[in-house]
Amino acid sequence: MTRLIALGSTAVLVLAACGAPPPEPVRAPDLPAVPAPSAEPLTALGFGPLRIGMTRAEVVAALGPDADPESPGGPDPASCDMFRPERAPEGLEVMIEDGVLTSIWLSRNTVVATDRALTIGDTAAEVKRVYGAAAKVEPHEYESAPAEYIMVWSNADHQSPAARGLKYEIGMDGHVQHIAGGGPSIQYVEGCA
Repeated sequence: MTRLIALGSTAVLVLAACGAPPPEPVRAPDLPAVPAPSAEPLTALGFGPLRIGMTRAEVVAALGPDADPESPGGPDPASCDMFRPERAPEGLEVMIEDGVLTSIWLSRNTVVATDRALTIGDTAAEVKRVYGAAAKVEPHEYESAPAEYIMVWSNADHQSPAARGLKYEIGMDGHVQHIAGGGPSIQYVEGCA
């Protein structure tokens, strides 16, 4: 008689005949961990305790200082700096301009979604379907179509400091590579530029 007994991620094959010793346990293959989604969405106004317009000190009080202070965040950190606060989810960075939070950026391996449940890896078609006529498409600065930017603004004057919006950067594969939420700085193409 042969039986397979599963113990956690280890399976043991038990042979109950012939007096043969049981074989060594066989481990099931390790599957990559799937990160749990964040309960807090990114919106045009902020993320969790972060609100566009907060001071750098308020950002640090909310989610901690720069998790990697040695990495460059901008050519002139006093005027513009990008960093991931220590207690922020992986893949979330903040942009601080002249001491004020102006935008929040999502990239690689993040568990954060937008308030419309869109995330890194979603298709451009899905972003456009979700926003409908509010989605404005702009050509990508460095790549040809299907790469593009999909912008969604709260008002027509998106140059105004009071403007708020979301930007979805679509890559050559037609999928979202980066998402930014906040003020006019979401239009920047290369971090602080």
